[in-house]
Amino acid sequence: MDSQALILSLQLAAATLLVLLPLGILLGRWLATRQFAGKIVIETALAMPLVLPPTVIGYFLLVSLGAGSRLGQWYTQTFGQSLVFHFSGLLLASVLVNLPFAIQPAQRAFEAISQDVRDAAKCCGMSFWRALWHIELPLAWPGVLTGMTLTFAHTLGEFGVVLMVGGSIPGETQTISISIYDRVQALDFDSARQMSLLLLAISFGLLLTVSLVTRYSERRHEARDI
Repeated sequence: MDSQALILSLQLAAATLLVLLPLGILLGRWLATRQFAGKIVIETALAMPLVLPPTVIGYFLLVSLGAGSRLGQWYTQTFGQSLVFHFSGLLLASVLVNLPFAIQPAQRAFEAISQDVRDAAKCCGMSFWRALWHIELPLAWPGVLTGMTLTFAHTLGEFGVVLMVGGSIPGETQTISISIYDRVQALDFDSARQMSLLLLAISFGLLLTVSLVTRYSERRHEARDI
């Protein structure tokens, strides 16, 4: 078991979650409550990581963040280190790849909230942030929770983008999925099996928890309606 790679994967997943939690809520609500020209283009662009091969995304990110790009040069000059083959580059890539997993479930949850609820909050003099925190989030939280769980689980298992942007530097960019690949290449099937089973158990546990929580929430709402 490569504990170092597991810890790095958990750190990456947690950091990605912290970035995408507020971003997913705000962008999800914005897309759910606004109608404007070009909205379908934005939604399509945000959904692209769901259909593009990870190596394609990794290639474009590698070119965009590398030393030959303006962003890569600015980052190196400002912080004294490269974005690619570094944890900061992994985090940026992870955030971009997980945007649809965080935003789409939140968007669907906010779309399910009646506009009458928002209008009533305005009539009561509630500010946007107060209404969001006290009214909309309590109604949309199952969708937000689903998005955050999918984000965390997907980050743990991400391989192609992580390998392209970060390589396989132990303790720096070698996540558990890359470690599994390296162990298979080295014919160390016992370690690869242990880590694969661990990822399988974690992913199954996360998805099962979300399903149970969502079902419990739906039953509570049905009971209130009765």
